[in-house]
Amino acid sequence: MPLRLQITPPAVLPDSLPSPREELRQLSTMSFDDLIERFVNGAVEFAINVAIALVVFYVGKFIIKKIYKVVSAIMIRRNADKSLSTFILSLIRIVLYFILIVTVIGILGLETSSFLAIFASAGVAIGMALSGTLQNFAGGVLILLLKPYKIGDYIEAQGFAGTVTEIQIFHTIINTYDNKSIIIPNGGLSTGSINNWSREDYRRVSWDVAISYGDSVDIARKAILDIFANDERIVKHFVEDDREMRRRKLKELATHDNPQDAPGIAVKRHWWQRIFTHKEKVQTAIDRWQQEKEAKIKAMQPKTDRAPAVVVNQLGDNSVILVARAWVKSEYYWSVFYEVNEKIYNTLPEAGITFPFPQLDVHLSQTDATGNEKTVI
Repeated sequence: MPLRLQITPPAVLPDSLPSPREELRQLSTMSFDDLIERFVNGAVEFAINVAIALVVFYVGKFIIKKIYKVVSAIMIRRNADKSLSTFILSLIRIVLYFILIVTVIGILGLETSSFLAIFASAGVAIGMALSGTLQNFAGGVLILLLKPYKIGDYIEAQGFAGTVTEIQIFHTIINTYDNKSIIIPNGGLSTGSINNWSREDYRRVSWDVAISYGDSVDIARKAILDIFANDERIVKHFVEDDREMRRRKLKELATHDNPQDAPGIAVKRHWWQRIFTHKEKVQTAIDRWQQEKEAKIKAMQPKTDRAPAVVVNQLGDNSVILVARAWVKSEYYWSVFYEVNEKIYNTLPEAGITFPFPQLDVHLSQTDATGNEKTVI
């Protein structure tokens, strides 16, 4: 007897959910017991979804905190820039919480696609209303990526000058010399001119010194150069040599302050400290190799002499104006400028150099009886 294979066609799923009118028509045809049963089943299902959503929310919140701490620890270990790490951590937290909220909404039975569409529409509207704010946000991203300045730098921009204390997403906060907090939008900073006084580690300091006509320029020059020679903060010949000398002193001071780093002293470490110490040794070896490579490249390049100099700049109406120039580390700029000013004022008179005052010679003439002019004064 031949077998008959009967294929049942698959059920056709509805293209869309029933309309509210259809739902009301179905409810009106149901008995009271069916209504109670449907209500109880719906309430139980909704309660289960709410419980699952709460569990997922708190578990996700716990996971987000752990991810935040792990990323923060990695950035601290890698010595990441403070402003960049703050921005990345904030972005990670916002993105993860947004994903968690969308997941919880989906568990509750709401349409996430509709929610995302509403969110996108609201984002477009908010973006059009807050175009300036978004420009500041884009400027903050560019500043964090390109790093024209960082926290601790002394900058001059938008008519203000001060030390950068915070780089936030929408604005930068600087602290002026008289302890004022200035908030500057990042949009203007990313497109405008910025004078970063801390960008270079060495700067040139200049002094204008006016001496009287008749005084010896050589004596004044020698007195000023002696002031420069007795100041350890001033570069004597080459910036590269001064930088290496200061780096060596800092290394000796660090070794003196941390005896455990000195040779011949064994310090017992835990196993996890030994693991990280091994990584630090590898990184130290890589850094040393990189420094030696850079030193060889710099050795092949000619050095520029940055020795202090004193030259005659201008023959003025009342004085001979000398210009004294010297190179110092950027952090010593103002202290060297003011202290050397005072030393010049106190030292040059001892060497016989005088500082002239603005003067004007007036000649009066008088006509005598014969009509000839006679100078009186």
